[in-house]
Amino acid sequence: MKYKHIIWDWNGTLIDDAWLCVEIMNSLLKKRKLNSITINDYREHFTFPVRDYYIKLGFDLMAESFEVCGMEFINEFKNRKFDASLYNQIELILDQLTKMGLSHSILSAQNQILLDETVAHYQLQNKFEGVIGLENHYAHSKVNIGKSWIERLSFSCNEVIMIGDTVHDFEVAQAMGTDCILIASGHNSRERLENSGALVLESPLKIIESLFK
Repeated sequence: MKYKHIIWDWNGTLIDDAWLCVEIMNSLLKKRKLNSITINDYREHFTFPVRDYYIKLGFDLMAESFEVCGMEFINEFKNRKFDASLYNQIELILDQLTKMGLSHSILSAQNQILLDETVAHYQLQNKFEGVIGLENHYAHSKVNIGKSWIERLSFSCNEVIMIGDTVHDFEVAQAMGTDCILIASGHNSRERLENSGALVLESPLKIIESLFK
């Protein structure tokens, strides 16, 4: 087993919350008389920086700033932050991987305070060596915090693997110099993930099998 540490994304990778993002976004779109989206639409359009995603959906960022409409989304997400559930058996998967000798951390584009609150709510904080988020709410990129985090880890890049659910997670893994696995049940479509060239799995349940085959 070449890997000793897994860097996990949070939203859409450990927690199943893409549906929640669709519901909240549709409330913002309806308020602005814009077309609603489905989960498939969301997975096709969601991207980083998140500002570009808002533009794709039709938000007029000349008429209102991204900071305003983006914060409107975040405030509603905060109100519903515990509505989503962890993926099926994700705690068991983490525990099994730990018994196999791997350690774990979280690298997320979510605001640090909100991330800490949600990870603690699901009682996962003791399973990770670090829980790393952004200082703001606007999800521009996590490349810089990823590069900073891997420099702090006591492993070489080829001993670390990133597991996420978006093309951006693959980009972060490339910037860190690590391998990457992407999960197709999160915030990007399977086609978009496969186009990155990364290994794509249907769900987190396939991770152990993939790592040890």
